[in-house]
Amino acid sequence: MNIDDLKFDERGLIPAIVQDSQTREVLTLAYMNEESLARTIETGQTWFWSRSRNELWHKGETSGNTQSVVALHSDCDKDAIVVLVKPSGPACHTGARSCFDVTLAEDLGFLLNSLYQLIESRERERPEGSYTTYLFKSGLDKILKKVGEESAETIIAAKNDDRSRLTAEIADLVYHLLVLLVARHVSLDEIRAELASRRGASEAK
Repeated sequence: MNIDDLKFDERGLIPAIVQDSQTREVLTLAYMNEESLARTIETGQTWFWSRSRNELWHKGETSGNTQSVVALHSDCDKDAIVVLVKPSGPACHTGARSCFDVTLAEDLGFLLNSLYQLIESRERERPEGSYTTYLFKSGLDKILKKVGEESAETIIAAKNDDRSRLTAEIADLVYHLLVLLVARHVSLDEIRAELASRRGASEAK
């Protein structure tokens, strides 16, 4: 991203939306000027401009809750940026993970990312007594068999007038699909990109 291409406002500021690079959860909305953005790029950690104190500030300088920058993206108008980060602690001064009051447990995207990461850890660590460990130890054929079984059970449930049963079967299918993705080293970001490309293609027709 070229700083010279960005459109700063009359105060020399540009809004910066900070998101967790893994979950895409919005952590905070802050502002940057050219200097803080340059320092962010140079150091690989977030720097902002405090509008209340009229000074630069390095996120986590005193608290230790720094944010390591993974990527920077500007919007189509070049007057806002998204900062993807790996947070080392809470983003909010209140101690909350995010400055936005959202219930993450109700966010499907967050749940999918969290479950994917848990399944990845099961593949690495193989704890005894874990069903996910059992699937990975049994191998790809066993995982594929379970995906097939859960697909069939989802179809059967869909034919019947039982929403709770259908919901449960879809949840089982999604879980086993995530196991398959981890087993074949396909990330959720790749799935997102594929879906986004299909949406773009359909809108162009």
